[in-house]
Amino acid sequence: MFSDPLLTDIRARFAHVESCPFQGPRVFFENAGGALTLNSVVETSTKFAAIPDNQGRDNPAAHALVAAIDTAKSDMATFFGAGSGQFFVGESGTELTFRLLRAMILGARPGPVIGATVEHPASRSAARKWAHVAGRDYIAVAHDDATGLVTAEAYAAQITADTAVATILHTSPVTGMAMDLPAITRAIRAKSPDCLIFVDGIQHASHGRIDIDSYDIDGYVISPYKVFSRHGYGIAWVSDRFSRLRLEGLQGGPEENWEFGTRDTGAYATFSDVVGYFDWLGAQVSDASDRRARILAAGQAIHDHEQALTRAMLHGTGNLPGLAELPGVEIVGGVDNPAREGLVSFWREGVPSEEIVAALNAQGIRTHTRKADHYSGNILDPLGQPSCIRVSMCHYNSLAEVAAFLAAMKDM
Repeated sequence: MFSDPLLTDIRARFAHVESCPFQGPRVFFENAGGALTLNSVVETSTKFAAIPDNQGRDNPAAHALVAAIDTAKSDMATFFGAGSGQFFVGESGTELTFRLLRAMILGARPGPVIGATVEHPASRSAARKWAHVAGRDYIAVAHDDATGLVTAEAYAAQITADTAVATILHTSPVTGMAMDLPAITRAIRAKSPDCLIFVDGIQHASHGRIDIDSYDIDGYVISPYKVFSRHGYGIAWVSDRFSRLRLEGLQGGPEENWEFGTRDTGAYATFSDVVGYFDWLGAQVSDASDRRARILAAGQAIHDHEQALTRAMLHGTGNLPGLAELPGVEIVGGVDNPAREGLVSFWREGVPSEEIVAALNAQGIRTHTRKADHYSGNILDPLGQPSCIRVSMCHYNSLAEVAAFLAAMKDM
């Protein structure tokens, strides 16, 4: 885990760490719904929101805006580990998911589209919608209900030589489990080398350790508000070969162009703040001299800290029992699942999840109810559960906050 002085320094870089402007003091365990925002992001958003100029003009302000965007795209390449391809922003991660899958499915060679039942409804809905429009078959690979995972072997059993498009979820926002992305992409490429592969990285991004060059994929999407930036934009990376498809665009405009209209420079600039934060954290936990190496070191340190918090939540800390030791509590995905990333979902037999979330909130502990609806039914329905409680942590959370949560659960 992070030392106490470093954790204090980390927490000082975020807004509203210990209190909500509407509720007052609280523990924030709702990070999968949207992480805390860096103070630097708040400052940068304010700065760029006040600038009246547009990009692409011949004046000092316009030149500065273009330079900020260029810097941000370079920062994105370093953060994501992408040595080629393009980055661009859109309305949201969900909007970009639909846009990329529309372009893939309408532009790919003939053949079926494949995805997995564990995925968020954004990628499942977009893939089914555009497969239907394009007259393609859609194949759903079943995930394992007990672990919350879909494996490379499960994909391999369904992939054929003519599979045209594949979708993969990097980490589930319901179970918190990370898929073995490199193994899945290798399984796809082994049978269908030219398949276009899309990855939903929205839940995974805040935990770091993204390495696009090693994945052999064609599209990756995140939502920056889940990785310490702000609402109002998403980020997509696309491979060079994906950009060579026939894309939507202005007639007579530049080819291989993904950006529509004037972009929000502040969106790009605030992600530079995110990358700068990972760079700073990496310098605190390693002696790496290379920026990419520091970012990877930060991701590893984040992973290790969150693993320690998760173990305490499941198995207890001090004299407080963990969730796995409380009577009637069932853990989604199993108790000791090495794929878990900073998130525990559970239910208690005989007690509605909404009551537990409300009771925790009354004690200043922010969690969330996931219902068996269009967002989470794919996970909860096979388990026979109408809902569960999601407790999502991030690296700025502390062991003391986990203890406060466990004390509240014990009292219940």
